[in-house]
Amino acid sequence: LWCALAEKAGPHHWDERATAPDDPWVKRQRVVLAERIDFHRWLQWLCDEQLAAAQIAARAAGMGIGVVHDLAVGVKREGADAWALGDALAAGVTVGAPPDDFNLNGQNWNQPPWRPDRLEELGYGPYREMLRSVLRHAGGVRIDHILGLFRTWWVPEGSSPSEGAYVRYDHEAMIGILVLEAHRADAVVIGEDLGVFEGWVQEYLAERGVAGTSILWFEKDGDTPRAPESYRRLCLTSVTTHDLPPTSGYLAGEHISIRSKLGLLKDDLATEFAAAEAERDAVLGLARDRGLLDPVEGESLEHQVEALHRLVAASPSAMLALSLADAVGEPRSQNQPGTVDEYPNWRVPLADADGEAVLIDDLTGHERFARLAEALSPAEPG
Repeated sequence: LWCALAEKAGPHHWDERATAPDDPWVKRQRVVLAERIDFHRWLQWLCDEQLAAAQIAARAAGMGIGVVHDLAVGVKREGADAWALGDALAAGVTVGAPPDDFNLNGQNWNQPPWRPDRLEELGYGPYREMLRSVLRHAGGVRIDHILGLFRTWWVPEGSSPSEGAYVRYDHEAMIGILVLEAHRADAVVIGEDLGVFEGWVQEYLAERGVAGTSILWFEKDGDTPRAPESYRRLCLTSVTTHDLPPTSGYLAGEHISIRSKLGLLKDDLATEFAAAEAERDAVLGLARDRGLLDPVEGESLEHQVEALHRLVAASPSAMLALSLADAVGEPRSQNQPGTVDEYPNWRVPLADADGEAVLIDDLTGHERFARLAEALSPAEPG
């Protein structure tokens, strides 16, 4: 229905009567636009068929989990979800994050948050239905910013992220419903538990069977990189994340260069580069100490990337992840947190280290992809 209405009037200039799906004017449009509504239903049916086929194919190929879907923090305010959910989402505020060392100005994600009071009044129905939808054809679900099920940084419209405040949710209800629906779907739950959080949160999630997320660059004891053997077992571990440059870009200091151009650095450029170099040398030193790099034979950037993947493979983590960008040698960031128009988030075409485009169909024969996949694979017994 929303798609048909948006086709007719555009996504931002609807009749003022079209404020909710149950409005009398909207109900009349169901009749007027019946043919287009059926067309968009058919498209949704095709998408559902393809999602089901992907999961069936993954399991048939021998994958233990199959497709892991990603649940984003929120939805676009002008989109179909926000229109259908109505006052279950808060008006006049957006979700974000307070200032930190990675984003000096904080972050505004321009997405309306759940209203905790309204969710409770609705018996958490909208939240439950959303989870059932994302788990419908999934072997697992990754919850982006799972800390938002405990508390969310609300930023008033027109204000900077630094002027926001935390709003708490009933985490026992939010997490309880999540793990119940995942159990019903026979799916694993992975929580992206990075960022600012209270110390007991990770322990609580682990007790409920929710896997955490470990990133090589963030695993430290003070300023010293932590040995991978000490990583969590109930965890998805990887070298990098979509919020950082791919590993080759990170090793080259791409994260410093981007944040400098965007005015997001905490210190001057020279100080930031020096700190990044010290961090890089410490992590590469850990790989050298384990014989994963040989300075005598030379250390190309490609060798360093492979060594770091072999390093995380030594962790006891139940799941390991390989970035698609790393798999083909792409150095450019796919996403820069805290930006909207300042950086082409999710619009950087996938390319290899030479800047040549890489298609999904080419992955199975890609030499670097095969090598990194082997680096993350468990060693054969004996």
